[in-house]
Amino acid sequence: MQAPDDPLAPLGHAFVEPWHAQVLASAQALIRAGHVTATQWADALGAALTEATEAGKADSEDTYYKAALVALETVVPLERDELDARKGDWEEAYRRTPHGSPVVL
Repeated sequence: MQAPDDPLAPLGHAFVEPWHAQVLASAQALIRAGHVTATQWADALGAALTEATEAGKADSEDTYYKAALVALETVVPLERDELDARKGDWEEAYRRTPHGSPVVL
C-alpha cells in the first residue's frame, strides 16, 4: 500500500474486522444511552488490557479488540444468563436469515 501524503494518517481501513468497529460502537451507544459512564468503560477496558498484558498476550490490534470485547461484556447491564440467552437469539436469527439479507432479531 502506498503511503498517504499525511504521514500521520492511518494506512488502510480503520478497522480490520467489522466486529472491531461494532464493539467500540456498542460501547459508545451504551455510554450515550446512559447505561454506563465513560469512566466505567475506560476502567473496564483498562482492566481487560492489563489482564491481557499479564497473560502474556502480544501488544497487537487483535489483543486490543479482544480486550475491548471482554470490557464490553463486563459493562453490559445484563446478567450472564441473560447475555447468553440474547446471544442464542442472535445466533438463531442469523442462521435463519437468507444470505445477503439483514438479520432481524
